[in-house]
Amino acid sequence: MQNAYLAGTLIAIVSGMMGVFVVARNMPFMTHTLSEIGFAGAAFGIFIGWTPLNGMLAFTTVSSIMVGELSGAVESRRESVISAISGLFIGLGILFLSLSQKNSSYATNILFGSVIGISRQDVIQMAALSILVLVVLLLIFRNLKDDSFDPVGAQTNHIYRNIISIIFLIMLAFNVSVAAQIVGSLLIFVLLTLPASSAKYFAHTVLQMMALAVGFALFGVWVGLYLGYLTNWPVTFFISSIEAAIYGISLFYNFIRSKSK
Repeated sequence: MQNAYLAGTLIAIVSGMMGVFVVARNMPFMTHTLSEIGFAGAAFGIFIGWTPLNGMLAFTTVSSIMVGELSGAVESRRESVISAISGLFIGLGILFLSLSQKNSSYATNILFGSVIGISRQDVIQMAALSILVLVVLLLIFRNLKDDSFDPVGAQTNHIYRNIISIIFLIMLAFNVSVAAQIVGSLLIFVLLTLPASSAKYFAHTVLQMMALAVGFALFGVWVGLYLGYLTNWPVTFFISSIEAAIYGISLFYNFIRSKSK
């Protein structure tokens, strides 16, 4: 549980901050796709003797670069490219699991996470990857913020939008791979979309939105881990339920606020 709390805290911080830009760039579908690709990567890692995390990193990073390069400047082509790549990697994941001849528990751990399976070595690797993502986010923060919240202004200021997009997709791939260790590849989009989606109804600036998103993600992960420990129920169930409840409250708050105007 100590390892789970350490890993969960890192994941919540990175996911909350990255989620702000996922929501701003309207990329929940890409997040969901990367989670499916992460499943294929983990299955590949098991097949060739890697750790699931290393397999996820390899597959999600390669696929994110492919999406960035293939979609390019044609925004309308992105969803078709994502769908094609997603279908390919899901098929590969099923194939690798079949070839590895592992039992169904391996697939379950990949899809839904395995809190008790997190070792101190896993925590160290997650910490290194999380710090890397945060450092890169800090370095490109201004350009990424402009490109995400004011794409017309970013184009006017001659920001290299395609390069920023590819860097962001690679960071997102790292985030998905790391966070899947807690909530699994199937529900990773919960931490990358719901906290930020909830925060936008309360925040007035990008920094406020990031702070609230991190806070909501931390609350969901911490309470979810604690309830999972008490009940022996899946942690993913509690995390997703808590984040969904926070999002529901934010929608109700926005409804009340709009009625009062």
